[in-house]
Amino acid sequence: MRKLVLVAVLVASAWQTGCIMPIYSSSPDRRARQLIFVSESLRHIPEIWERIWGLDMPDVATPYRTHGGVI
Repeated sequence: MRKLVLVAVLVASAWQTGCIMPIYSSSPDRRARQLIFVSESLRHIPEIWERIWGLDMPDVATPYRTHGGVI
């Protein structure tokens, strides 16, 4: 029972404080470089989204009527 309570307290403390292992380095220089790399990769998400949905493609619908027959 004591182990269960200890594990529950450990999980609850880790849940509120974040991850046990930090994602970024503790050195300010390395952390700034890591944050720049992360923000640069996140900056490209709208472009990737437009490419996936085909929003960057030209519209193929013609604004005028075509004959459709053999000329």
